[in-house]
Amino acid sequence: MKATAKAHPIQGLVKYHGMRDSELRFPYHDSISVCTAPSHSKTTAEFDPDLAADELVIDGEPVEGRGRERVVQVIDHVRELAGVDHHVRFESENDFPTNIGFGSSSSGFAAAAVALCEAADLDLTHPEMSAVARRGSSSAARAVTGAFSQLDAGMNDEDCRSHRIETSLEEDLRIVAAEVPAFKHTEQAHAEAEDSHMFQARLAHIHQQISDMREALRVGDFDAAFDLAEKDSLSLAATTMTGPAAWVYWQPETLEVFETVRALREDGIPAYYSTDTGASVYVNTTVDHVDRVEDAISDIVPTRVWEVGGPAQVLDETEALF
Repeated sequence: MKATAKAHPIQGLVKYHGMRDSELRFPYHDSISVCTAPSHSKTTAEFDPDLAADELVIDGEPVEGRGRERVVQVIDHVRELAGVDHHVRFESENDFPTNIGFGSSSSGFAAAAVALCEAADLDLTHPEMSAVARRGSSSAARAVTGAFSQLDAGMNDEDCRSHRIETSLEEDLRIVAAEVPAFKHTEQAHAEAEDSHMFQARLAHIHQQISDMREALRVGDFDAAFDLAEKDSLSLAATTMTGPAAWVYWQPETLEVFETVRALREDGIPAYYSTDTGASVYVNTTVDHVDRVEDAISDIVPTRVWEVGGPAQVLDETEALF
């Protein structure tokens, strides 16, 4: 009862913010994202009858506190689905910077859910496993189904799950990841979302944004899709900045990247910035222009170049972490 899985993190395009149910992590509205590769999280999980307690390690460190609670919540759900009561040995590692706005919780919980389901011998589809991953992070649901995916809002596991969106943009998209290492507190932002006076305004237009994004992806309209993602980043930031904590997570380098992207666009380069709840920036561009975009952004901060990543997958036993 041991398995290893890999998942790619997500870049939110139309991002969810706030949760109707903070335990089961049901969001207020649908959301759309794209997975970024080759960045990934890898997880090995084993149900072991000889363990006296769950043993959890992430990036070489024991998991404690709130992080442990979230992982155990996913483990408990898999135990319930599989009808097993063994404790779990769990180890996960990331090959990209975490907690700076690059979606590490999405890939981490997606890889965890898929590894746990496989180790428990559960025969589930990717959308079904996305509902398992959602208990750790709503964004992880979309990392399970991969590429461009939509998480539907709902109040049960049948309704609130992720599904893939087919689009011709998968091949052409390149993402210049601009690293701005400022620690973020996403759970705090979600918890106080409703207290922002901008939250209801965001809810009022988010459904049209989802519809517009789906149409842009359907027809393969790069500029329409990533202009929407850029504007959604500004909308999300307005909501977090006007919450009780008045949380401003952008840094001076973040704003410099924004201005550089705008200057590139004025020169005819298809480039659009996007941020999740963090200071780091995704710069979305195309294969033909990625070198010029990276050159410009790397003058400001360290960069990586990513492309579209597929769904979470089970790996061969030779790739196990223990």
